[in-house]
Amino acid sequence: MLLIFTGPLFLFACASQKKIIFYPEFNPPAAQAETPVPGEIIESRNGPADAALPEWLGNFLNGGIRRVEAQGVYWDKYIFIGRNRGTNLSALRQWAERFTVAQDFPRLVGIRIENRLLAAAALYPDDEYGEFFEVMIKSASDAEYPEALKEDSFWIKWRISGEPASDMSGEGETENTVRDIYEFFVLISIDKIALQNRIQALMANIQTAVPPTRDQAASINRIRQNFFEVF
Repeated sequence: MLLIFTGPLFLFACASQKKIIFYPEFNPPAAQAETPVPGEIIESRNGPADAALPEWLGNFLNGGIRRVEAQGVYWDKYIFIGRNRGTNLSALRQWAERFTVAQDFPRLVGIRIENRLLAAAALYPDDEYGEFFEVMIKSASDAEYPEALKEDSFWIKWRISGEPASDMSGEGETENTVRDIYEFFVLISIDKIALQNRIQALMANIQTAVPPTRDQAASINRIRQNFFEVF
């Protein structure tokens, strides 16, 4: 059974920084109206707090991925945003610089496909789709997407208050505190038709050890027919 990811993935960066937190760039449909921000911006790559943010990042923070995709320049593209957060600026900068579409982008596609399948499921996903659910996500996460482009990256320094220190410090503290963290964003675009064709091909070639039941086959057929309506 696949373990459903609902929280941050913890990635170890280096000995000087205990953990970096990876946040998926995609909000499920029910939460697409807004992308909660963690606190107050006190600095960014462009300078002090009042310095302008890139248009794509401002739209993402104020309206989620859908608002970025609504920008005229991206009308024929799907947008993905990788995010990493922590206290070690150097380690985060290295993460952003080393982020590649070949190695890192497929995971973002897998997360977005997982969210789409979950949003359409009336039952627990393994019950709704059978083994198709897990195999599809793994296939998408292992696939190649040569049309994807890493377009930009940007960082923000947040001042966060009112959250338990243990959320990010790793020190086991539980009292509320005020602390500063950095968050890096990487913007990736891919042609809509190219990605749709790739996902459709993956769906068509899914092979499972256990054949789906009649109800599961019906669910799989439905999602294949309308997958991109809210993707």
